[in-house]
Amino acid sequence: MPEIIDLSQDIFDGMPVYKSLPQVKMSVHNTHEEWDGIKNPTTKTPAVYKLEMGEHTGTHVDALNHMAAKHEGKSIDTMPLSMFYTEGICLDFSHKNLQELITSEEVKEQLEKEKLSIKKGDTVLICTNHYAKHFNTENWGKGPGITAECATWLGEQKIAAFGVETMSPGVPKVSNKKVHHICGEMGFTHYENMINLDKLIGRGRFRFIALPLKIRGGTGSPVRAVAIFE
Repeated sequence: MPEIIDLSQDIFDGMPVYKSLPQVKMSVHNTHEEWDGIKNPTTKTPAVYKLEMGEHTGTHVDALNHMAAKHEGKSIDTMPLSMFYTEGICLDFSHKNLQELITSEEVKEQLEKEKLSIKKGDTVLICTNHYAKHFNTENWGKGPGITAECATWLGEQKIAAFGVETMSPGVPKVSNKKVHHICGEMGFTHYENMINLDKLIGRGRFRFIALPLKIRGGTGSPVRAVAIFE
């Protein structure tokens, strides 16, 4: 039997979101007691929840039209599903501190140290343990991130995507906006808010799957990201 490792955050009412993005609101829309015609029930059992949230909630993938205005039309529903069904590797950067940058030279060094290589079409995951250390704390928005130069180098490797545990792929106000622009220009994407990446370290290559919702014109989508070891 294959081993499936869940890489996705729970989605819940009031969960942390990036800066000014829509807050997550979750409420009971229908109950089973309502459906069964029970008046003044002593308990109310949820039958349907109402969700209010943005596309970039929890573990999610960015569409190319999110990267810059010039990429209008390159929405999540137009991106090939092959981008979200790839081989993957995970690199250990758990030694990185808050708001510390990751360069391409450091990625190359880590690839050599872990005896891994990047293939065309891969998804490259970056483990910083930021989720375990800082989720839902005052430091949650202050995670490490890659440099613009590192994003360019990753794009030159012809990857499908890379993924991080933080709310942004670069460090906000340092490299984050540039990283998004580079992804748009070079035609690859990234995942944010991932978990359990530490469970992938030292285990080599795996199947990576993170299919987005088919949101017409969408700028991104929550995903149920998984790593599969056969």
